[in-house]
Amino acid sequence: MTALLVIAKEPVPGRVKTRLTPPFTPGEAAALAGAALSDTLRAATATPAARHVLVLDGSPGPWLPPGVEVRPQSTGTLDARLAAAFADCAGPALLIGMDTPQVTPGLLSPALDFTRYDAWFGPAADGGFWALGLAAPDPALLRGVPMSVPGTGAAQYARLRAAGLRVGLLPELRDVDTAADAREVAAAAPHGAFAALHGRLTASPEAVR
Repeated sequence: MTALLVIAKEPVPGRVKTRLTPPFTPGEAAALAGAALSDTLRAATATPAARHVLVLDGSPGPWLPPGVEVRPQSTGTLDARLAAAFADCAGPALLIGMDTPQVTPGLLSPALDFTRYDAWFGPAADGGFWALGLAAPDPALLRGVPMSVPGTGAAQYARLRAAGLRVGLLPELRDVDTAADAREVAAAAPHGAFAALHGRLTASPEAVR
């Protein structure tokens, strides 16, 4: 009965992936964000969860596949928004972001099973985390965790362990934050929409790198 949540921001130029600009323009950065979100939702909906939920800051677009519930993202700091997303769940939930378009159903499926673990944790290469699963969603496990800093992942993992939870670890993935990240992620998942768009944007000698 695990719900699979994707927390995301509508890919609007100037509001998403601002660290990609430069070398990409705000419009290109937003397009890359939209492609990343599309790939992430495709992987999520191909994963056999009880519910597929998009926790969205903004409005749905053509990248939204059928069968996905859309819930508005709460206001406040990121820890508060993540906590609110879990608070809306009546049972086990796995939450991922839109920044890892290389994610696959094979990576996500094990984290829907809480037979052996009380929580699942997916570390990110930048020191954050790309996935968090809770058998019993408790907003207090997220509130107050410092977000968007190099120690975010370590702090969140420590919070889970301090609560006495058995934590299963998922593979480390790289978030798309910078142009270098985008290159690596596109190479790691060459068949997705993100890689295709990245390839078109960087195809010519004059293109951004």
